[in-house]
Amino acid sequence: MIEVKSISKSFELTKKQRKELNTSEVQITAVEELDLRCEPGKIHALLGPNGAGKTTTMRMLSTIFKPTSGEIYIQGVDAIRNPNEARKHIGFLTGSAGLYGRLTPSELVDYFGALYGLSKNRIAERKQQLFKDLDILPFQQQRIAKLSTGQKQRVSICRTIIHDPQVVIFDEPTSGLDVISAASIIELIRKCKTEGKTVIFSSHIMSEVDLLSDEIAIIHKGKLIKSEPMATFRENMTAPNLTEEFIQLIQNQSK
Repeated sequence: MIEVKSISKSFELTKKQRKELNTSEVQITAVEELDLRCEPGKIHALLGPNGAGKTTTMRMLSTIFKPTSGEIYIQGVDAIRNPNEARKHIGFLTGSAGLYGRLTPSELVDYFGALYGLSKNRIAERKQQLFKDLDILPFQQQRIAKLSTGQKQRVSICRTIIHDPQVVIFDEPTSGLDVISAASIIELIRKCKTEGKTVIFSSHIMSEVDLLSDEIAIIHKGKLIKSEPMATFRENMTAPNLTEEFIQLIQNQSK
């Protein structure tokens, strides 16, 4: 379960950043008064154009960023006051794999499993299942530096959920991947749902959003402009498809 109450996030701008953005403001608000509730056993899509605040929101949910104001609860844990406790329940996949190239997938996942305090037997059990689900077994002993982008992303996902978290946060998990790699990740997201996990993901690939989502939330310029069940969103669409509906919604907000 994820419960978000009126979170905002502001950043101080350096002189260089103010020049690049052509602004005299010393502070920028990336997310403003955002409320969100994500329930177990459902897949929640978080959408928005570039710069809308999606990644900032997900980094706050994962405890990487601390909100300027507001409250976040992960599985009932106050993630702002007790971030270390909240992290035990979170698996967060960011856009960058950031894997150590000299290790093999097997070595890397062993390392992260130990960081989470898992026993050797539990690590071996989880790793065997995840490597099978994500088709990592054929290259589990190869150096990560030699792997393809899709293979690295699958290893990164395995590292993200080795501790079997109840809340999983995927920030554009299939971006730049081939069809086969993307398909294995989509199946894993579905499996997380069937296991009763709380799943939130962002994507610019609307076919994935349409395929996976139970709930949809759309943010624009840091503000939540739509949050409802996907079935309701489809019923109220005036455009012929999800992509055009999303573009139309954002354009109307920009007027």
